[in-house]
Amino acid sequence: MYFMQLSLLLEKFNEPETLKMAKLGRELKAQGIDITDLSLGEPDFDTPIHIKDAAKKAIDENYSHYTPVVGYADVREAVCTKLKRDNNLDYTIDQIIVSTGAKQSIANAVLALVDAGDEVIIPTPYWVTYSEIVRLAGGVVKFVHTTIQNGYKITADELEKAITPATKLFMFSSPCNPTGAVYTKAELQALANVFAKNEHVTIMSDEIYETINYDAPHESIAQFDFLKERVILINGLSKGYAMTGWRFGYLAASATIVKACEKLQGQFTSATCSITQRAAIVALTGSQQSTVDMVAKFKERREKVIGFLKEIPAIEYTIPPGAFYVFPDVSAYFNKKTAAGVILKDADELCMYLLHTAHVSVVTGRAFGQPNCIRISFATNTANIEKGFAKIKNALANLV
Repeated sequence: MYFMQLSLLLEKFNEPETLKMAKLGRELKAQGIDITDLSLGEPDFDTPIHIKDAAKKAIDENYSHYTPVVGYADVREAVCTKLKRDNNLDYTIDQIIVSTGAKQSIANAVLALVDAGDEVIIPTPYWVTYSEIVRLAGGVVKFVHTTIQNGYKITADELEKAITPATKLFMFSSPCNPTGAVYTKAELQALANVFAKNEHVTIMSDEIYETINYDAPHESIAQFDFLKERVILINGLSKGYAMTGWRFGYLAASATIVKACEKLQGQFTSATCSITQRAAIVALTGSQQSTVDMVAKFKERREKVIGFLKEIPAIEYTIPPGAFYVFPDVSAYFNKKTAAGVILKDADELCMYLLHTAHVSVVTGRAFGQPNCIRISFATNTANIEKGFAKIKNALANLV
């Protein structure tokens, strides 16, 4: 009898909890249950018309053939233009590679750098894929646990204590998924000064939420000239341009890193979609008003969400200065009983209770390295937010 033995590689990493919760929610919806989804980080807005028009034009002009693995030269030039305009960063097209989403850009970077046994520092809370990609590469994940008191941001002192001779890479995001934490220029300068003393460490800065920044201009750690050569900047179009399904990410780094990523990407996907690339040029270099309008809506939703959180007893939370999530500490509700007499031991079980009893989908904080919390997305319309929080408030009030 034939027996299939799957690769042991699959045992090194887990399915993303965010996708798992979305899948469970869809399954319940298919059964006719009214699920309010506050789990996924996907803007509910449609792609702006001028970007869609650029894609239609590209189809009519027969941009239907293979492109260079790194992307068209003019799309990489558009990325350079954006980085200079918005971040005052100077890059040339040989320092840019575009990929099938920022997730592939991150995977390219990690696989290009990390060997078996290499140490990778990741501050928690962190986006779920960081650790799993490191494990896939054979690296050793070293978490540095940040605190709600410090806005869930790593300090220079914490970073310095974590770095060892085995440290190869540091991975972080600003604005952060899941907390919405944003690093100020002064905070990045302090981290940069630590990296200046540890020249063996490369820095991956995930800036996919750059535009969704409510209280101050975005700051990139790549701005420090003495560090820029060691920074791998990750960004894309999904969050800021409501283009999740278009799959366009980009990486800006030294030409050496870009060539390594090109070699990897050439074996996995080759280039990203030709039509998406043509649309990306317009997204990056055309009017940014749609993004400004979208962020204004997210800010309005944030204020509503904070108002709802204030009505829920015994939780701790920060007001997120960026992204579109809140990440409350709900540990006060652990070890409480449901109406059916079930004791909820942790955030995992609390999320399942909210899904199956309140019919609202959120994500356990354990997935992000903070097991006392849950992630709630407000990348959805106001009606869903109001409905979802009413369900959450009522479900938590029914615990004893």
